[in-house]
Amino acid sequence: MGSPITEKMAKKLQLPARGNRIIYDNQIRGFGVRITAAGAVAFLVNYRVHGRERRYTIGRYPEVSAQMAREEALRLREAVRQGHDPLAERERLRGVPTMTDLAEEYLRRHAEPYKRPLSVRDDKRFLKAIILPRLGKLQVSALTRLDVENLHRQFSSTPVQANRVLALLSKMFNLAVKWGWARDNPARGVTRYQEQPRERWLQQEELTRLAEALDKQPDQNQVDALRLIQLTGARKSEVLGATWDQFDLERGVWTKPAHSTKQARIHHVPLNAPALDLLQRMRKSATGEYLFPGRTGEHLKDVKKLWRRVTKAAGLEGIHVHDLRHTYASHLVSGGVPLALVGALLGHTQPRTTQRYAHLADDALRAATNQFGSVYEMARKPHGRKVKA
Repeated sequence: MGSPITEKMAKKLQLPARGNRIIYDNQIRGFGVRITAAGAVAFLVNYRVHGRERRYTIGRYPEVSAQMAREEALRLREAVRQGHDPLAERERLRGVPTMTDLAEEYLRRHAEPYKRPLSVRDDKRFLKAIILPRLGKLQVSALTRLDVENLHRQFSSTPVQANRVLALLSKMFNLAVKWGWARDNPARGVTRYQEQPRERWLQQEELTRLAEALDKQPDQNQVDALRLIQLTGARKSEVLGATWDQFDLERGVWTKPAHSTKQARIHHVPLNAPALDLLQRMRKSATGEYLFPGRTGEHLKDVKKLWRRVTKAAGLEGIHVHDLRHTYASHLVSGGVPLALVGALLGHTQPRTTQRYAHLADDALRAATNQFGSVYEMARKPHGRKVKA
């Protein structure tokens, strides 16, 4: 009759001279343990369905314990009794794409051909660090809105990052629906966290301290990159990847190619006098295609270390490089430049993007309304006489 398959038995199985040997359990029909001549041990269950003899491998020992295998064998036998074919269902599911499959396809078919390199890098970072470790093994068609909400909630302390991950998942699922991998988008309708945009911009005295710290740095090539960001309000990636053929120094215009801009559109930017002076000085000693060359054949990738030294020297710790762009826009708006013109300089395609600076127009608005205040006061003082209110 044999004996029940136990942990002790699985440990002490004798190797066959060749091939493999199967020992069957005496309690669960078709449940057995197989050992090969190479010493590999696995649990299995034999069953018949639709007149066919089938063998289903439950798992390898010791990853699967004898008790776990026994419980799974009972579940499988019950499924067979109800008319299911576990082996056929496993084979079918092997062809169902997982979130890892979707991530690879998303990068290959959408992100890498159509998105900016910086955006692709961010997508890969979110996938590797956040999405795939938690959802990678799940089938695309099985993911639910609750799964997405739970992931989003895990990063509630960093709302901007949580929302970017949610947006990435939503885009991936829109494509999955288009490709026939999913019926709907479980990320649609998940409430985004409210984001508080950074309002930090440098005042005149802080700009002076920054300029002094920049002048004292030994690597003035990298410093010039920070100066150009400050003078143009351009994004860091646009400046670091800029090539000399983008600049017409006679006309004083920087033409940013579509592949380098966030909006994927060509952007023509007039250069102010200090920016033009900076570029003309740099051009005299330039040797390659890039304004800011890095490794051989590449451009400078980042200025993090320099920025930390500069901000520490200037007493401006906590200021981000991107805050130079905010500073550029903020001073223009507070100086009375219309939001539409500021948006054009920054390369914004949507007015609402520039609208975040609207409250900074108070000084210009106050100066404007004070003009009528002066007219009113003059009207109240005809011929220089003081008139009581």
